Order: sequence, then C-alpha cells, then structure tokens
Amino acid sequence: MPIKVEIVTPHRLLASEEVDMVILPGIDGQMGIMRGHAPLLSTLDIGEIVLHKGNDVQYIAVGGGVVEVHPDKVTVLAEVAEQAEEIDIERAMAARERARQSLEENPPRERKPVIEAAYRRSTLRLKVAQRRRHRPGPSFEEER
Repeated sequence: MPIKVEIVTPHRLLASEEVDMVILPGIDGQMGIMRGHAPLLSTLDIGEIVLHKGNDVQYIAVGGGVVEVHPDKVTVLAEVAEQAEEIDIERAMAARERARQSLEENPPRERKPVIEAAYRRSTLRLKVAQRRRHRPGPSFEEER
C-alpha cells in the first residue's frame, strides 16, 4: 500500500502524492520510509529526496528541514525545495562557482559555514538536475 507524502516550503506545496517509498536525507544518513513506518520526527540535511511510485522515480533537491513520519503519511517542511525539472542549471553552476571562489579567498571564520552550505546546495541542485536528463544512470559527480 502507498504512503502519502507532502513536501511543503514557506511558499508552496511542492508535492502531495501517494508513493511506494520515499528516501530522505537525514542528518545521520539516508532514511527510507514506507507505509507502516514507526512514528518519527527528524531533521533533514541538504540533500536529495527520492519518491518511488511503481516504475516512476522523482528527484527533489532540499536545502534541509524537518520530517514528520506517521504510519500512513510523511510531511516534509523545508525552507527550500525544487523538483529536478525546475532547476536552472546555468544558475546553479554560477552559484557553485561563486561559492567556490569565496571559499578560495579564505573567508572570515564566521562566514565559512554559510559559504560551504551554499556550495553544497548548488552542487546538490546540479546533481538533481542531471538526474532528470539521465534516468536511470549515474548522477552528476560532486566536485571536491
């Protein structure tokens, strides 16, 4: 039986559908959730949400957030989330390059985590956008 998944940002309801399984980027690693899962409240890391419905797979970039799991429903509250089809690749590449340059300039200690998070988010956006073009298959290789 499917489980209901809702992904909500401050600006919109990004997804509301029944899926077979959802994979979420937890702080301590990925979480796979199916109908009947034990109740759970957890923090999400910057990462990829994967929705499995039959043979269809959807990819969503999420900039962190929280997830509430019930046996029949998963609710994700995220500050930022984008479906693969919505990602502007050129904009994501430009953002990653800006963040990379800022990191190379040895930023003040208090700014470094913010810049590192921007780099991670832009790299994630590129990875998720790449998945829409090459299903199934390898994803965008993360630059280090």
